[in-house]
Amino acid sequence: MSISETNRLIISELSLKDAPFFLKLVNTPNWIKYIGDRNVKTLKEAEDYLLNGTLKSYEEFGFGFYKLYHKEENKTIGICGLIKREQLEEVDLGFAFLPGFEGQGFGNEASLAIIALAKNRFHLKKLLAITLPMNSNSIKLLEKLGFTYQKNIKPFDDDEELLLFAKQLDLE
Repeated sequence: MSISETNRLIISELSLKDAPFFLKLVNTPNWIKYIGDRNVKTLKEAEDYLLNGTLKSYEEFGFGFYKLYHKEENKTIGICGLIKREQLEEVDLGFAFLPGFEGQGFGNEASLAIIALAKNRFHLKKLLAITLPMNSNSIKLLEKLGFTYQKNIKPFDDDEELLLFAKQLDLE
């Protein structure tokens, strides 16, 4: 189901049919480097990850990660969306792209559409974002989107320090 559209992208809900794409995405070098190895190595594991993550989030919260379909290329190139983590007080924005589609403005384009949905459809007043300190591209994008650095946090069991960013939506 399409939830939004930009000049170059159709943004829609993920389904189990997207497991082959998702399997490819979570095993890209930048996903593993900046998000972490999720040990998703088979199609079945990708389906389970989608079922227990994004698809469950759609049911619980009405939102989740969305696939980004490139109109000209006729293919899914990444994900962008909203996630409610128990470790964070507010919903956070996340994004990831297949190699070859990074650094071309798709992150900004998709994130702007997702931020608009967060505000207008889901009535969120604030969004968070987390990233590794070494992920300079994500930091630049978050700042371009109007997120501001809040503090360093260690929200997960791996004890990895992340940067926490926030953006007020009710002030726009």
